Amino acid sequence: MTAQSPLSGTRGPSDGHPLHVAIIMDGNGRWARARGLPRTAGHRKGAESVRAVVEASPGLGITHLTLFGFSSENWKRPQSEISDLMSLLRFYLKSELRNLAKHNVCLRVIGRRDRFSQDVLDLIAEAEHETGQGTGLQLTIALNYGSRLEIVDAVKDIAREVAAGTLDPETIGEADVNRHLTTRDLPDPDVLIRTSGEQRISNFLLWQAAYAELVFSPVLWPDFNGQHLADALADYRTRERRFGGV
Repeated sequence: MTAQSPLSGTRGPSDGHPLHVAIIMDGNGRWARARGLPRTAGHRKGAESVRAVVEASPGLGITHLTLFGFSSENWKRPQSEISDLMSLLRFYLKSELRNLAKHNVCLRVIGRRDRFSQDVLDLIAEAEHETGQGTGLQLTIALNYGSRLEIVDAVKDIAREVAAGTLDPETIGEADVNRHLTTRDLPDPDVLIRTSGEQRISNFLLWQAAYAELVFSPVLWPDFNGQHLADALADYRTRERRFGGV
């Protein structure tokens, strides 16, 4: 019998496979530094790993894949690196759109969009529109995303409903918070993977990952591939998920 998460809108693994895998893609800078290359080279090689993982996911039984692409804290990085990241984002959205549609992938972007240039916003909108009917892998990329900000925004929305008299504060529950999150239409992640050996979740899906299994891979993201993903899932499948029960 499959264990069920206590959070609303979630489900557990099926036949030992996670349905929803979330990944913190870490290690691009260290990969480049170890080779005497600029950080940009690490980000570009990391984009190749995105393709490898996206293509491997359906064969591993994954239906939902969420990737932490750019955090709300990443704006603190040097402007030159941010410019390179935005250029890479433009390139990815343009070059991968046809490939995503070909593989029946549905792409969506979560995170605040107010700091992106209009051309990036247009590319995101086009990618979401062109892949919106995809019934295969549901790919979510978190851009300018921070989980605390997401929760704050949800609280504000709930407060507006209370102020408008459409929501009784005494009845507010987890489902009310969940329906105001950017991930409202997604199941909660079954497993959260972080690459590069770091062991923290860095303000990523704090609400949604309450009962996710954590897997920390020593592999730097630019070297991460489908086999590494399979290895992480093999680790996950050794876990017994109790969701607070016995």
